[in-house]
Amino acid sequence: MTTTLVKVSAFFVRNWRMTRRNTFTLFEVGFWPVVGLLSVGLMTTFLRLPSDAVVFVLTGTLALSVVQVCQLDVAYAVLFDIWSKSVKHEFLAPIEPWHVALGAWLMGVLRGIAVFALLTGVSRVSFGVSFGARGWAPSLAFLLGLLLSAAGVGLLVCALLLLCGLRAEVSAWSGVSLVFLVCGVYYPVSVLPTPLAWVAAAVPLTYFLDAFRAEFGFAPVFHAPLARGYVMAVVYLVVGYAAFASAVGRARRTGMLLKLSD
Repeated sequence: MTTTLVKVSAFFVRNWRMTRRNTFTLFEVGFWPVVGLLSVGLMTTFLRLPSDAVVFVLTGTLALSVVQVCQLDVAYAVLFDIWSKSVKHEFLAPIEPWHVALGAWLMGVLRGIAVFALLTGVSRVSFGVSFGARGWAPSLAFLLGLLLSAAGVGLLVCALLLLCGLRAEVSAWSGVSLVFLVCGVYYPVSVLPTPLAWVAAAVPLTYFLDAFRAEFGFAPVFHAPLARGYVMAVVYLVVGYAAFASAVGRARRTGMLLKLSD
């Protein structure tokens, strides 16, 4: 148990130190999420949207920021080593892929909670929208769903990086945006064309947004969205880890670990 904790905490501490020392990673938590929320919130003010529509839109903005920040930390588990040309050293150590993923995700959880708390305060002060107005239990259930979903996305990004190298680097920043295109960030999924609606039904974030918005009086689109979201998030998490572990094994066989290192 002690050995496992040391291995997992090593990657948590690595991400923590990189975050603390890198101004740009601090911007990911304290600057860009706030800018995104304020820009969208001011747009709703300019358009004179009713209060329920403002809640609907800002909920999506909150979810987008939390998932983006958390999944980036998971992706950084591989990106940091690619940028420093030291991938082979990481995977030559006596560790398993899940040590890397779990340690990085725990750091992502910490940053995701910070973003959630920060945006909750900013939305209440700036636009009078309190995400905790219906109690903290729905908010915590929503936050946990977002963090689990982020882990699945981040693991898939890590797998792509090990398979394709730096050519897949853009997926760390664009992957979440593509997912949110169909899961109803700023609009209900009921307005999507039928093919995209089918895709939306296969994304766990769709159900977490649906469940959280139902707490504010919006009619749920799906039956038992929270339970369905958790089941689907766990499935994607398992699939994402399997893809990551498989990519590590393939990178060892093909020499990709050496190509991504000095």
